Amino acid sequence: MDIKRKELLITSFALFSLFFGAGNLLLPPLLGYNSGDDWVWVTIGFMITAVVIPILGILAHARLQGTLFDFGKKVSPTFSLIYCILIYVIAVAIPSPRTAAATHEIAVFPAFGTSPLVTSAIYFSLVLVFVLNRSKILSLIGKFLTPFIVIMLLAVISIGLFSSEFNTGISQFETPIATGILEGYQTFDAIGAVVVGAVIIISLNFKNMAVEAYSSKRTLIRKSGFIAGLGLFIIYAGLISVGAYFGSELSINAELSSDMQRANLLRDISIASLGEFGNTVLSILISLACFTTAIGIVAGTADYFKGLLNDSQVVYVITAILASGLGVLVGQLDFNSIIVVAIPVLLFIYPITIVLILLNVLPEKFATPLVFRAVVIITFVFSIPDVVGFISPTEDLKIFTNYIPFSNQSLGWVLPAFVAFLISVFVQFKLKRAE
Repeated sequence: MDIKRKELLITSFALFSLFFGAGNLLLPPLLGYNSGDDWVWVTIGFMITAVVIPILGILAHARLQGTLFDFGKKVSPTFSLIYCILIYVIAVAIPSPRTAAATHEIAVFPAFGTSPLVTSAIYFSLVLVFVLNRSKILSLIGKFLTPFIVIMLLAVISIGLFSSEFNTGISQFETPIATGILEGYQTFDAIGAVVVGAVIIISLNFKNMAVEAYSSKRTLIRKSGFIAGLGLFIIYAGLISVGAYFGSELSINAELSSDMQRANLLRDISIASLGEFGNTVLSILISLACFTTAIGIVAGTADYFKGLLNDSQVVYVITAILASGLGVLVGQLDFNSIIVVAIPVLLFIYPITIVLILLNVLPEKFATPLVFRAVVIITFVFSIPDVVGFISPTEDLKIFTNYIPFSNQSLGWVLPAFVAFLISVFVQFKLKRAE
C-alpha cells in the first residue's frame, strides 16, 4: 500500500510533538546563552543525544515493530522486563510530571497565581481524558496541536535572530561538545524515542490510519522519524543560537534557580521577538508542548502494561490512572528540583538506552545476543562511577576514574562499550567460522 502524504505529515507532526516537551523548550536557550561563542560546538553535542540517538530509536522501532520489550530481549528476557519497567517508571515519575511543573511555573502561575497542586490536578485530568481516548491521539496531535507549536516556535526563533545584533558572550564551558551531549540527556529524548515510538506503532494499527503491511508501516515510521528529526534539529539549533546571540543584550540573575533562569531567558527572548504578546505566545507554547509529551508518556506506559498482562483494557485504564496520579503528586515540585533528581537516574539509564538503540539499528550479523550482552554489561559497569561520582564524589573514586577516558565528562562508558562491541563482534565471527 502506498503511503499517503497526509498520513506521513500527521505521523511526522505527532512524533515531533510527542518528543517536544518542557526540557526541549527550556534547556536550549540557556545552553546557548552560557555557551557564548562556542554555541556551534555545544549544538553539535546536544544534537547527538537530543536528535540523532532518538531518531535512531524511531528507526529501531520501525524495524522491530514490537514493544519496548523487543529492544532488550537479546540480552535476556529477564533483563528486558526489568529494563522496561524501569524505563516506564522513570518516564511517569520524572519527565511526565516535569511537563506539569514547567506549565505551572511559566504559563499558569504568572497569570493566575494558583497552587501547583491545582495546576497538576487539572493538567493530568486532561491528560487522562486524552489517553483514555487513545485512538484519536495521533490524529489530533498531528493535525492540530503540532502545526500550531511549530509555527509559534519558528516565529520566535526567526524574529529573534533577525532582531539580534549577532554578538555572543564568552563561553562558560571547558568542553562544549561534552556539555552539549550531557545537556541532551535532560531532554529525555532517547527514552522518549523508545516510549513514544511504541505509541506511534500502536496508533498506526487503528483503522483510521489504514496502514497494515509491515513494509508500509516501516517506511512510514522511518520517513516520519527523519522529518521529525529535521524539525527537532531546526528548532534546537534555532533556540541555542538565539540564546547565544541574545547573550550580549539580556542579563540573567545568577541568584535565581536554574529553572527560573531558563524560564526568564526564554520569556525575555519571546518578548524581544514578539513584544508583550510574546509572553502570551510563550505560555501557550509551553502548555501545548508539555501537554502532548505527557500524553505520549502516559499512553506509552499504559500500552506496555496492557500488553504485558494479556492485552487487558482494564490494565490500560488502571495504569493510565496511576500514572496520572503520580504526575499530580510529583508535578507539585518545582522544575529544577525534578531536574536535580533526574541527573543520577539519567547517568544510569541513558547509556544503556543509547547502546540498545544503536545495537537495534545494526545489521543482524553485528547485533547477535552475544554482542548485546557484552556491550550492555560493560556499559552498565562503566556507568556506575558516573552515578556514584555525581551523588557522592570522593578522591578515591577520582583516582580510579582518571584512568577511564572521558570519565571527567561523565561519559566514561563510551570507549569501554565501543571496545566491548569490537571484541564481541570479532569473537562472534570466530565462533561462526569454527562451526
